[in-house]
Amino acid sequence: MDQIALFLDSLPVVGVLFQLIGYLVTTVPVIAPIFVALAAPIALGALCGIMNERSGIVNIGIEGMMLSSAFTAFLVAALVAQAMGPIAPSPIFGATIPILAGVVAAVAMGMLVSLLHAWLSISIRADQIISGTIINILAFGLTAYLNRLIISPNPRLGAGIFQPIELPGYLVDLPFIGWILKGFFAHGPITISVLFLVVFLQIWLFRTRWGLRTRAVGEHPKAAETVGIDVIKLRYRNVILGGIFAGLAGAYLTLEQSGSFQNGMTSGRGFIALAAVIFGAWHPIGAFGAALVFGFADAIQSLLSILGVDVPPQVLNSVPYIVTIIVVAGVVGRVRGPAAAGQPYDQD
Repeated sequence: MDQIALFLDSLPVVGVLFQLIGYLVTTVPVIAPIFVALAAPIALGALCGIMNERSGIVNIGIEGMMLSSAFTAFLVAALVAQAMGPIAPSPIFGATIPILAGVVAAVAMGMLVSLLHAWLSISIRADQIISGTIINILAFGLTAYLNRLIISPNPRLGAGIFQPIELPGYLVDLPFIGWILKGFFAHGPITISVLFLVVFLQIWLFRTRWGLRTRAVGEHPKAAETVGIDVIKLRYRNVILGGIFAGLAGAYLTLEQSGSFQNGMTSGRGFIALAAVIFGAWHPIGAFGAALVFGFADAIQSLLSILGVDVPPQVLNSVPYIVTIIVVAGVVGRVRGPAAAGQPYDQD
């Protein structure tokens, strides 16, 4: 067996591929919890995009929705914690009332910004790309200003973060599946919820009457209206509900990952989420798989940095974005999104 491995290693091209595969086989189980966590906000942002685009509304404002929700989550949690004083964390995920209040506030903010996007795109019939751009610019500018005004002068503001669950040793040590269980479930509640939300939305979108109506509105709204579907109402509802996922993504960044707010801390995750939507062919499970790919690229970048690989940091930091470009370039023209996405609809 060792001789076969040495022979494969010696081949010019196959040897490199063989070594790469061997490296991935040994590395993936180790860094699985890292890249699953990194994939969580991307997957949530992708679910937001799917809810919008399956309804016929293009949303490039996911980045701004996530950022505004992250700021709101941190600020509300910090203010509630300041008002209530010291609180003992719950044994379940280390949850406290301030942290839970922050999550609720983040979801509410995500839905509020989604309502703005729905109003501009559906009622005003503004260009949906411009509407999303407005949201991004507004979110970046406003959160940076409020951060400087409220949070930066008060460095002690904070409410803590959710704690990851610790799986029993007998589960983690199971052959073949132990590392998978640890990778997907040794996290805080928002990351764990992603897997269930993906499955739920997949079933809801392709196995229910609501899903059939949503897909019909996204493909041919005029035909959908002729069978009694209220196109405007359905689009409004779905865009606003999509804001729940963006809100959870924002809450993850400040209440599960870092415990602080930094200007522009989304770091392009909203745009990568859009790439995950395309790569996943507008299917929740496909988008989740794409998010794992991007999360893995981000984890490899972090791993190379920790190992001290002699590569300029600018190159390391660009790895997730290079992978995004390659993936999107590889699927453009091979997948087709909802036909009516991006097209304003006049119900009169």
